[in-house]
Amino acid sequence: MAETQSNAPSCANSGATNAPDSPNTPSTPTYGVIHVRTRLTANFTVISNALAQRRGSAVTIGVAAYILSVPDGARISIAALCAHFDEGEILISRALRELEAAGHLERRRVRGPNGKVRTQTFFYDVPRGAGDRVAPAPQPPTRPAKPKPKPDSEPEPDSAEDNPPTATPANLPPVAPPPPPPPLGLDDADPQAVVILASLRIVDRRLILSRSEVAELAPAVSEWLAQGLRPEEITEALTTGLPAPFRARPARVLAYRLREAPLPAPPSALPAAAPLLPALRWQTCDGCERAFRAAEPSACRDCRIAEAA
Repeated sequence: MAETQSNAPSCANSGATNAPDSPNTPSTPTYGVIHVRTRLTANFTVISNALAQRRGSAVTIGVAAYILSVPDGARISIAALCAHFDEGEILISRALRELEAAGHLERRRVRGPNGKVRTQTFFYDVPRGAGDRVAPAPQPPTRPAKPKPKPDSEPEPDSAEDNPPTATPANLPPVAPPPPPPPLGLDDADPQAVVILASLRIVDRRLILSRSEVAELAPAVSEWLAQGLRPEEITEALTTGLPAPFRARPARVLAYRLREAPLPAPPSALPAAAPLLPALRWQTCDGCERAFRAAEPSACRDCRIAEAA
């Protein structure tokens, strides 16, 4: 009689070998990653799944894995990490901030024996709470300030009446802001100067002035008028050759041109013209009936010579 054969599948591979299971093995997954395990005895790093499978930036996980792999005392500054990784300073510093916010990284500034301040970095493979963090380095005790001795003539206060409360910013009465300065008026300005300044925008639409600006520029325009310049000459001097884009207010440009009064006009080199004599009326000579000009009716020059002879 033949022996009984078992139809049960063979036991699953424990995975202790270096080669993967046969594809026909029922325990082998048909999709996804298949791990080929190798037992490491040196040069390996233990990292928690919570950190390795952390959602977010892959740069953050890579920086964390690198920090866990280096020995204590290794430099992990931003410059040192940028020299190791291909990523730049922005991504590396962002990864360090994310690890610090998650509780894996902690940076402390401590003072060494020589008095210099340096940064110590602590990295936790498992995020710690506030009570589990490394205690800060003890600081040297500070000496309390000595109280100032009081003069003998001033007795110490015995009650609250002798020591009234000092005024603090909280109980001080609110201080009203100073009133704004009154705007310059046009009542005292030269009316002709005001008309000249207000009419500048007819020539150039950019020269729009406010009331205070006109009141400020009016005295300078009055000085130009006192030098004998006509209004059209002042308008031409203020509007000719203006810059295409104004880098300041139009009033500042006009004030720059009005800063210096024009030179007075030189005296005329031509002699003064003789006053014109009044025109004489036509007269008729009494002797020869000749017409001639004279101030009043009389004889002509020939008749007066003949009478004198």
